[in-house]
Amino acid sequence: MTGVLLGFAIVLVLVGVGFVAAWLLPGEAHAMQRGIAPLVYYITNPALMFLLMSDADLGAVLRTYTPIALITAAATGLLYALVAGGLLRRPAGPVAAGAMASSYVNAGNIGVPIALYAVGTAAPVVSVLIAQLLVVAPVYLSVFAWCRHRAARAGRFAAAGDAADVGGDADRSLGATLARSLANPVTVATGLGLLAAAFSVDLPAVLGQPVEMLGHASVPLLLLLFGMSLRGQRPLGRDARAEVVLGTVLKSLVMPVLAWVVGRFLFGLDGVDLLGVVLMAALPTAQNVFLFAGHFRLATTSVRDVTLLSMLLALPVSLLVTLLLG
Repeated sequence: MTGVLLGFAIVLVLVGVGFVAAWLLPGEAHAMQRGIAPLVYYITNPALMFLLMSDADLGAVLRTYTPIALITAAATGLLYALVAGGLLRRPAGPVAAGAMASSYVNAGNIGVPIALYAVGTAAPVVSVLIAQLLVVAPVYLSVFAWCRHRAARAGRFAAAGDAADVGGDADRSLGATLARSLANPVTVATGLGLLAAAFSVDLPAVLGQPVEMLGHASVPLLLLLFGMSLRGQRPLGRDARAEVVLGTVLKSLVMPVLAWVVGRFLFGLDGVDLLGVVLMAALPTAQNVFLFAGHFRLATTSVRDVTLLSMLLALPVSLLVTLLLG
């Protein structure tokens, strides 16, 4: 129980600092956000992922926890896509961003203290990070790249009025964009960290300590960035209310239930192992989704709202899970 409370308290304090900073310094807030976002995306977040992966016990996490994380995330994202795209008739870009927001958990900062204090091992959180960073994130980033490419091509069609010429160039651009999305800094750093873990490679101190310093800066910077984005915003705006409610319900309620079903009946887990699986699924949406959606210039309003609301619901849901399964 202590780990659950500590993890959420840290996150809420840092988000609050970002919000207050944007409120007290409205003129500088926009410049700070523009500077922090690429810094986190290209430097500090990859450093953090390398650190976490290089210390992982691969045998312990790949056998059970990682497949459960993949199945749960895929099922939750698919449910969102079916409802938002099929029933609500939303465009591809918002559907992709909403699906990721409903299924991509904040394992990097909240998950670590919860796993260590409530479960007693970092294996559940490392397995979620492996699943998300090596499989889930590249898939969504490829879809984001395709959505951005399609929107840009439609704009060029409208401007040029020549579909044949634009189409050939657009196809080449799509291939390059997909390659860049698959080779994004976080995925590359995760792969390098796993290679370091597999071959027991330790960086020399002159490299290891700077990487550690950069990695430790990632979480507070990302939470500050998210807090700044909340200033002047009202959750559950009329335009995206249905998507926000759908994404929040799936993330906060449906995903933990799916994790329990998969862990209990497909993999035969019980006790503290099952608790770890369900607690990881009950974590709120990762702020990385907001960062990724903004990087590909997709609509971020519903992503931001789902992230905020799932964060508020995650504490009572996690406490309930701990009482029922702990």
